Amino acid sequence: MIKVKMLVQTTYNGQLLREGKIYEVTTETAERWHASKIAEIVPHNT
Repeated sequence: MIKVKMLVQTTYNGQLLREGKIYEVTTETAERWHASKIAEIVPHNT
């Protein structure tokens, strides 16, 4: 699992994810969202 900061509002697994908030998702999902510019990966020390 890895933390991401949402760049857009979306739903994921029936949950509303809001723009600007930080959520924990699987690494695979985080990498896909980062590539699609949906979210940015939060560094571990944050």
